[in-house]
Amino acid sequence: MSTTPRTLSRSRSDRVLAGVMGGIARRFGWNSTLVRVLFVIISVISAAFPGILVYLILWLLIPEEGR
Repeated sequence: MSTTPRTLSRSRSDRVLAGVMGGIARRFGWNSTLVRVLFVIISVISAAFPGILVYLILWLLIPEEGR
């Protein structure tokens, strides 16, 4: 078992737009498709949850993998 903690970064290999959801899924060891589907469902269902704005902010804040 590796003792190196996983860092949060945007994925270069598992991306649809910017790699945000792929990076989050990799960080926590989750399935990236499931993370994407849950994000879309929560964004559509909740009018108080501005999904596009949150995604854009995460895109700006989370560094790209390898940087």
